[in-house]
Amino acid sequence: MQRLEGRKANELRQVRIIRPYLKYPEGSVLMEMGDTRVICTASIEDKVPTFLKGQNKGWITAEYGLLPRSTQVRSVREAAKGHPGGRTYEIQRLIGRSLRSVVDLSALKERTIWIDCDVIQADGGTRTAAITGSFMALVDALKPLADQEGWPNLPVTDYVAAVSVGKIGDEILLDLNYHEDSQAQVDMNVVMTGRGQLVEIQGTAEGSPFSKEEMDAMLALAWQGIEQLIAYQRQCLGEVAELVGKWIPQADGEPSHGDSDSQP
Repeated sequence: MQRLEGRKANELRQVRIIRPYLKYPEGSVLMEMGDTRVICTASIEDKVPTFLKGQNKGWITAEYGLLPRSTQVRSVREAAKGHPGGRTYEIQRLIGRSLRSVVDLSALKERTIWIDCDVIQADGGTRTAAITGSFMALVDALKPLADQEGWPNLPVTDYVAAVSVGKIGDEILLDLNYHEDSQAQVDMNVVMTGRGQLVEIQGTAEGSPFSKEEMDAMLALAWQGIEQLIAYQRQCLGEVAELVGKWIPQADGEPSHGDSDSQP
């Protein structure tokens, strides 16, 4: 099919990450995937949720929201409704899980890192853009903490990024915009690490079921896109990129700060 931006089936939309983006957060980025734009911030708080108190272990949690005119038609603020909707809860938990999968929480001690993702313009793939951008904000927030704690590397075991894939007609496409997503027979969001390990797969058949072969093809295409996103993350981080992926948590809870040769 002919894509609106003239992209090939295996081509990402134009990606841009601006960091730092805001004055006050410990980490902040503007994440752009085509016309989708998400502000991602990371804030460090010196306490943990009740269920972690006394365990000398940290936590990462996320909040996500759409501005009322981030979409084609104005939506009501969830604060005005009195509570977030089910979709919002689902995305918040996905972002938190994705980041926790690559961070040694025991190194944080009793600290919480709050990730806030505010979608200022939505054109498909907001949750995947939020994950990719949030990782960057998280790394930036951890850098001064590493200096404070005397860590030679960041307590981040790998990179993480996310992208959407889908099937329209007989064609499998990477990084769907809203127009494509609205007509896809299969819509899938994939979160993976820099070493190609899967963190989460969210795949749904909107019409007829899809085959295992089609799923394998979608995962392979998603990995191609995620490799490109992680390469861009590394490029944007500059020298800080060398502090990611060298931290090896130990079974006894004491992390290794060694310079592992294994890189994403």
